[in-house]
Amino acid sequence: MTAVRRSGRLLDGREIHYYGRDPLPSAGLPAADVGPWNPHRSELRWDPLAEEWVITAPHRRRRVAADGDAGCPLCPSRENAATEIPAAWYEVAVFENRFPALYGAWRGSPARSGSVLRTVEASGRCEVISYSSDHDTTPAQLPTDRLATVIGALADRTTELGSLDGVRYVFCFENHGAEIGATLSHPHGQIYAYPFVPPRIARMQAAARRASARGTGCLFCGVHREEAAGPRVVERGAHWTAFVPHAARWPYEVHVYPKRHVPDLAALDPAEREELAHVYSSVLRRLAGLEGGPLPYMALWIQAPVAEDRELFHLHLQVFTDRTGTGATKRLAAGELGAGAFVSEADPERVAAELRAVRP
Repeated sequence: MTAVRRSGRLLDGREIHYYGRDPLPSAGLPAADVGPWNPHRSELRWDPLAEEWVITAPHRRRRVAADGDAGCPLCPSRENAATEIPAAWYEVAVFENRFPALYGAWRGSPARSGSVLRTVEASGRCEVISYSSDHDTTPAQLPTDRLATVIGALADRTTELGSLDGVRYVFCFENHGAEIGATLSHPHGQIYAYPFVPPRIARMQAAARRASARGTGCLFCGVHREEAAGPRVVERGAHWTAFVPHAARWPYEVHVYPKRHVPDLAALDPAEREELAHVYSSVLRRLAGLEGGPLPYMALWIQAPVAEDRELFHLHLQVFTDRTGTGATKRLAAGELGAGAFVSEADPERVAAELRAVRP
């Protein structure tokens, strides 16, 4: 059954959207009454040496961190325990973050004066997407039809957020596991609508422009074709290929590419979305099987910018963990964080063979 959406507002005015099959949950329980929502304004501060924006949002230190359904804001509301989500159950829910790093309408770039210390309000939007009303599950344990609903919700939010004034990039991502920085153990992800193209994406954008100027076609398609024919493939489907990248930075890193050249999640057709849910589930299960249980990981959906160079971008998913598979952890040190030069101790071909050997 095709996933549908029902939208509403929380008591403090924030938007909430439910995704799933009919019938969707209706408002029957109160959301947590947190009082008027007056999000603090973050700032964009310009780093002239790196030529990139830094978001300063000190109010986010107050954001909720909880473990266990008694205090989890993503669990369903009960009569005696209201949470962020005013429903007794739900499949997938998306709502505005109460502690956003980006908030408000775009007011334009600061005037270019002689000063290098430029500051502007950090406009944009931050949303939380909860994958399930079940607190004690993980994304790897979700059925593929639920992951398909998650993907459909991300596609819908990509379109809607991309239409907001001043938004230049919509970034969907997931931090899973306290060890890697997740403040909530409930299965969830986040969506950031940036007023600029983030630095890492901008570097990909510049590389893709140079490849186009050389007449070599889509740089991402070239990477995909090379990997799909090599020993680093983890899984192949009719529409998607999952592989360990040639220049993997992390101990276990998998990229998932569609075979068709599409700019973002919203451009996928139903068959591609359905197979993506199966391949994504398989990748997460393979990672979870390395140490006999769920590994902390990050998942990043790399999409085209909202309104520029869309024809040059090729949607793909990047999933990686800092665990080595032996219980150890790769820590980023001065070379990676200070110089920006990764030193990888992984053997991509061996890692791909190890992942292929795990039964998903």
